[in-house]
Amino acid sequence: MQTISFTRFLSIFLATLSTLTMPSVNAQPTPALVQAFAPTGTLRASINLGNPILANKDAQGQPVGVSIDLATELAKRLGVPLSLVVFDAAGKSVDAVTNEKADFGFFAIDPVRGQGISFTGPYVLIEGSYLVANNSPLTSNEQVDKKGIRIAVGKGSAYDLFLTREIKNAEIHRAPTSPTTVDFFVSEKLEVAAGVKQQLEMDAKRLPNLRLLPGRFMVIEQAMGLPKTRSPEAQAYLKKFVEEMKASGFVAQSLARHKIEGAIVAPANSI
Repeated sequence: MQTISFTRFLSIFLATLSTLTMPSVNAQPTPALVQAFAPTGTLRASINLGNPILANKDAQGQPVGVSIDLATELAKRLGVPLSLVVFDAAGKSVDAVTNEKADFGFFAIDPVRGQGISFTGPYVLIEGSYLVANNSPLTSNEQVDKKGIRIAVGKGSAYDLFLTREIKNAEIHRAPTSPTTVDFFVSEKLEVAAGVKQQLEMDAKRLPNLRLLPGRFMVIEQAMGLPKTRSPEAQAYLKKFVEEMKASGFVAQSLARHKIEGAIVAPANSI
């Protein structure tokens, strides 16, 4: 018969207890919970169009994508109207939630952003890649961080935050937004562009004489988040909501419906 230590038993007990006491995403939300999420009476979702994997515009110019699908489902469960607060760059979207101009948003998990935002576990994993000119001598990601190399990246993006911490020798040059990174890279005659692999692949097809370096330099964990000033119950509810959306197949179905490739549903996260 297998035995477990008291410490192990206690950790299992506490984890189970926290799950049982966490507000259920299927139960009718309490007025206090709804107020914590939507203090204005409308749930304001911060949407970043700078990442085409998460959000884009349809033929009518309306935002569509997995982040909009998740926002719509959350508002439905809370029983409140939804308002999309749309931005063209991640940094602007982060600022909106941090300063409570929006009630929640969709972000790459990062410690700098975590100072003002409470993140859920990730719901999607996305690869970050490098792009270079066809005639570039660079052939691998490991060759990028060298003196004389200038890297274009979207200002305030997850890639900007990551490279700012990790790059020791190359120079970082910031484009106004992530979608304009490659045009900025070309116009400034830089050596490397960094960003979402799928965006870089589209740009390499759109513009001549460009190629991606093989592999990836980072994996981005995309999560939902709300201001840290919101109640612990709201933070717990949102975390459980994300886990249910993954487990139920909602996220996978949304990615498939919007024909998104290169992103995978994140594994279950302990809550």
